[in-house]
Amino acid sequence: MPRVLRILNRLAVGGPVLNATYLTRYLAPEFETLLVVGERENHEQSAEYLTEKLGIGYHTIPGMGRSISPTSDFGAYRQLKKLIRDFKPDIVHTHAAKPGALGRLAASALNVPVIVHTFHGHVFHSYFNSLKTNFYINTERYLARRTDAIITISDQQKRELVEDFAIAPANKFHLIRLGLDLERFEVGQEEKRRKFRSEFGVADDEIAIGIIGRLVPIKNHDLFINALAHVLGNTGRKVKAFIIGDGETRSRLESLATERGILFSQHTDSSHPHPLVFTSWRKDVDAIMAGLDIVTLTSFNEGTPVSLIEAQAASKPIVSTRVGGIGDIVLEGKTALLSDINDDPSFYNNLLSLVNNDNLRQRLGYEGADFVRERFGYQRLMHEMSGLYHKLLDKKRSACFSGEKRVQKSLI
Repeated sequence: MPRVLRILNRLAVGGPVLNATYLTRYLAPEFETLLVVGERENHEQSAEYLTEKLGIGYHTIPGMGRSISPTSDFGAYRQLKKLIRDFKPDIVHTHAAKPGALGRLAASALNVPVIVHTFHGHVFHSYFNSLKTNFYINTERYLARRTDAIITISDQQKRELVEDFAIAPANKFHLIRLGLDLERFEVGQEEKRRKFRSEFGVADDEIAIGIIGRLVPIKNHDLFINALAHVLGNTGRKVKAFIIGDGETRSRLESLATERGILFSQHTDSSHPHPLVFTSWRKDVDAIMAGLDIVTLTSFNEGTPVSLIEAQAASKPIVSTRVGGIGDIVLEGKTALLSDINDDPSFYNNLLSLVNNDNLRQRLGYEGADFVRERFGYQRLMHEMSGLYHKLLDKKRSACFSGEKRVQKSLI
C-alpha cells in the first residue's frame, strides 16, 4: 500500500481543508495517508469537526502558520523532515503556499520518490506589492523544479500559472477539480430553509442574500455592503442580507454599514429585525444555502470558491465578480451573473435584477445542481487523484529500473 504524507496549512473552514480531508478519508485503503496541519489564526473557524465526522486523525506542527517567521518556519521544516524519515512516504502532497514551500523542500532534501503540490489559489496579484509578489513568483518557480506534478483546480488557474506567471512548463500541470459531498445541499431543503429563516426572522416574501467566507481584504466585502445599500435604495421588495464568516475586517465593515445607513444585528443578538446580519462562523452551511435566495461573492482574487459550488448544488442563483477560476465553476448567464472586478455598478445592477425578478432567480437556480453534481462530486476527485498517483509512482519506478539496468551494463 503506497504511503502519502499530506501537508495542509491549517484546519480552517474553506476549500483546501475539504480537499485534503476528503482525499485522506476516501483514498483509503488504496493509499495510507498521514495528514499534517499547521496552526490556524485566531479569527478563523476551526474545521476539526470535519476530521471527526470523517473519522481521520492528523498531526499538528505548531510552527507552520500562515505568516513568514524564519525561526518558526525552520523549526517546522525540521519537524517535517523528521516525519518523512519516520513515516517513509512514497508521495508527499502539499496543499497551499506555506506547506508547499516547507513540505517540498523537506521532501526533496530526503529524496521522497514523488512530490505533488496543489494550488488552491495563488498570491500573485491583489495581495502584495510588486517586490513581494515577485519574490513569491520566483520562489514558486524554484519549488516547481523540485515537484513531479502540480495540480490546479480550474482551467483559468492553470492558464495563469503557465502563461502569465511562467511557474513551470504546461506538461508539469494537471487539472483536477475539487470534489465535494454535495448531496447534503439537495436533501431536506424545505425543512432546513424553515429552520434558518425562523432563526433570523426572515419572512416568506423576504429576499435573503448571503455572502460566505473570511472577512479579510482580499474578499472585498465592501462591494457587498455598497451593493446592498444600492439594492435597499432601489427596490420595493423586502430584503435581508447575511455576512456569514468572520475575520480582521469585521469592525471596519460594521462601520461601513453604519456609514451607508444600513442597520444591522449580530449573531449574539436575541432578535434580528434589521436588513443586515453578521452571523460570524457557522457549521450548517447546507441550512444556510437552503435559507438564502441569492448567493454572492465579491473577491479580488479566487481559486475555486467552494461556496459557489455549494450554492449551485442547492439550486441558488449567484452574483459574483469575474475573477480567478470562477468562470470555470459557474455557467455565466445560466447559473450566475458575473461582473468585472472594477465595475461596481454592474455588480449592483446584477444583484438588483435578481432581487426584483422572481423568474430570473428561479431560472438561474434551476440548472446549477445537475451541473456541479457531475463536475464536482468527490467520487470523481478520488478516481482522478488515484490515477495520477499511480502514474507518477509507475514513472518513478520505471526510471529507477532503467537506471539500475544502465549501472549493471556499465559493470559488465
